[in-house]
Amino acid sequence: MEIKELTSKTPAELHRLLAQSREKLRELRFKDSNHQLKNIREIREVRATVSRILTVLNTKV
Repeated sequence: MEIKELTSKTPAELHRLLAQSREKLRELRFKDSNHQLKNIREIREVRATVSRILTVLNTKV
């Protein structure tokens, strides 16, 4: 998700999106540990999304 998309969202939406992204990251890590994950790069993409959301949240406060 791009920064432009995130800046247009409200803080409540960002917190909901952050929770969803963290849950997805947790699931991906479990799949990776069980060798069920085909695209390992997806973990990196979700981590980047989480950091973007946190950055936007910190700048809005």
